[in-house]
Amino acid sequence: MQKSFWLTLCGIAFAGIAWGQIKKQFTVENTQACENIRLHLKANSGNCYIKPSQNPEILNVFSNQDASSYSHNYRKEIKGKTCEVYLNVEETNSEGIGRTISTRMFGSEKSGSNKLWKIYLTESKPYNLELDYGIGNAHIDLSGLAIKKLKINTGSADVNVGYSALGNKVDMDTFSVKVDLGSLNIKNLNLSKTHYMIADVGFGNMTLDFSSTPLVSNTIKGSVGAGNLTIILPSDETPVLVKVHDSWLCSVKVPASLKKISENTFANASYKKDAKNSLSFDLDVSMGSIVFREPAK
Repeated sequence: MQKSFWLTLCGIAFAGIAWGQIKKQFTVENTQACENIRLHLKANSGNCYIKPSQNPEILNVFSNQDASSYSHNYRKEIKGKTCEVYLNVEETNSEGIGRTISTRMFGSEKSGSNKLWKIYLTESKPYNLELDYGIGNAHIDLSGLAIKKLKINTGSADVNVGYSALGNKVDMDTFSVKVDLGSLNIKNLNLSKTHYMIADVGFGNMTLDFSSTPLVSNTIKGSVGAGNLTIILPSDETPVLVKVHDSWLCSVKVPASLKKISENTFANASYKKDAKNSLSFDLDVSMGSIVFREPAK
């Protein structure tokens, strides 16, 4: 049985200095029937922050925007023990794709630079997150949350993801990221405790920081079109295997610690089959570049 609830706007004001008056815009209350949360969030512009919260609400959204300056689509459905929340916020006068590409390619000022969205997720429930960003910036702090699956897609936005303190409360099944024209930087990937990662780069840039010792074994499947993928490796004590399917139009750089063991396959001295807490990379690159870097000393 499905239940659908439509969002109500709240008018609880908070004092903001740099961003002007910040108001609570949306709240999704918690219920005992919701043992798992599946959140679909889409923001086409502005500066978007996601942070953990000790509050019980499934979702709290704050913004410095007036209701007249943006539109939203929202619905909540309960399917069995899973609560599915769909939220799409966008500017009323949003730019078309042509202007978005022009902004990226020729360096003009980004749209939505003064628009702020602050989104808080509860630490008390496990989530499957699907995050979709158009242009602007996004900062995602997942410290202390319970994320089972995570999917991030950025068109022309610059997205930063990390764990500033506590790691993921549960093992993550799949961590999927995709960049079109924008950039995506992920720090402290070991704290995500993901077992499988998918990384796709179109024309943009992606940096994956594996520099700390992984807590679980991780298989990373990736593809690069005409963009750039930078991977920061952990210390030599962590087993690492790299397979790269390349072309004559691309660039692939691996450090001296990775030795070629067969065609298009590299491994470090610690790697052996079925090694515990290992990193295994299976990557395809067409016209772009892949750079493996050793951790900073």
